[in-house]
Amino acid sequence: MSAVRETLEGYLTADPAAHAGPRRAAALPRTACPGRKSRPRPGKPLVTATDRSIELINAAAQAATDKLAHDIIAYDVSDVLSITDAFLLASAPNDRQVKSIVDEIEERLSKDLGVKPVRREGDREARWVLLDYVDIVVHVQHSEERVFYALERLWKDCPEIDLPEEAKATRGKAAAHAEATAGERDGELH
Repeated sequence: MSAVRETLEGYLTADPAAHAGPRRAAALPRTACPGRKSRPRPGKPLVTATDRSIELINAAAQAATDKLAHDIIAYDVSDVLSITDAFLLASAPNDRQVKSIVDEIEERLSKDLGVKPVRREGDREARWVLLDYVDIVVHVQHSEERVFYALERLWKDCPEIDLPEEAKATRGKAAAHAEATAGERDGELH
């Protein structure tokens, strides 16, 4: 857990060029990045992530959906972080499922889009696993960690990236699952 926390804190405090690598460093500052297209959405903040980042996010979201992830959401962080374009957040009710979701995302992005993460952290405990693809960062958290760390609160001012309908349908499922399992523990069925 501490490795993931240190990485995230490093993202927030370190010099962006240190994490950037040659391709990313050349793209700084983000406001004048060639190839970046703004996508206006009615009533929503402007999404400025690259088309490639959006493609990766959608593929990762679909893979997470296929492995029954809960509360899948993506944020365009390209205007506030220079080290990545987007974050994808997903959760699962147990460690085994967290690992399964992460494995599926990694396999799908490798097979379908030919990309592999430059870093994978948090695998040992499988409570919060981070996949860093440079253009995007995927966070798959155990439901308890998701509530405790509340990354949505941290990134709430960033534009939300539109995801496939199946991924959007997962929102609120963690709460429903928690309620159902609490009822089963109490001897009730909902």
